[in-house]
Amino acid sequence: MAITAAQVMALRNKTGLGMMDCKKALTEADGNEDLAIEILRKKGLAKMAEKLQERTTEEGIIAMVRKDGSLGIVELLCESAPVTTNEGFIQLANDIAEVVAANPEFATVEDLMAQTSPSAGTTLQGQLDELFNRIREVFRVKRYMKVDGLCSSYLHHDHKSAVLLLLEEGDEELGRDICMHIAAMKPQGLRAEDLDQSVIENERRIQLELMNADPKNANKPDEIKEKIINGSMGKFLAGKCLLSQPFVKDPSVTVEQFASKNGLKITKFVHWMLGK
Repeated sequence: MAITAAQVMALRNKTGLGMMDCKKALTEADGNEDLAIEILRKKGLAKMAEKLQERTTEEGIIAMVRKDGSLGIVELLCESAPVTTNEGFIQLANDIAEVVAANPEFATVEDLMAQTSPSAGTTLQGQLDELFNRIREVFRVKRYMKVDGLCSSYLHHDHKSAVLLLLEEGDEELGRDICMHIAAMKPQGLRAEDLDQSVIENERRIQLELMNADPKNANKPDEIKEKIINGSMGKFLAGKCLLSQPFVKDPSVTVEQFASKNGLKITKFVHWMLGK
């Protein structure tokens, strides 16, 4: 009997195996899904897939693609470092990023992977399955994002770090210099109010404990301790906030001063590091 695409997809969803393996098994089973699963089990493919899904995916790359004025970014994970240089793996990551850039936002990874691949003539999931059949490693889309409008970007040469700088106004190329600064200095927020308040409170607690443990400061009045701590916190926050950090390319000015001088109005930044 003729095997339909729907039958193949249903079997793929149950077993996690590639489309071709599922189609061959269904053909051999004359369309009987339970028998097809048994055939796959006997061949050891289903067991292999189950074992592979238990493996950790700690390697991978970040891909970034611009399409029709939008930018798509995706983090695609794999199991081993050599795979990150595989042409098929890189192509898959770029294809996913392009689909992200070219479409409205997807609610789930499954919705995203059901879209047609720009290069493979199949869905993104089919492209991933084909790569799995050849390499026998697990691939996972960890996260993805689409950005519209004015946006500077930087992707490190090893594809393990990427920065997006959203601008209300300014030159994207100049903004790229700030993206490179972010990749190097790793600020945690744009301004102090953007930082995790628990981090700030914890730092104040540490500063107070250090002061109380110091014989020179332990007996000072509380208002004096507060002034000293406020001074220390100012330095702490300046190092954590992008706009107050000394600009890497010109430490005589802060990032905020560099941006203002060059007509850049920053609204937000995003810094992805592989696996974090």
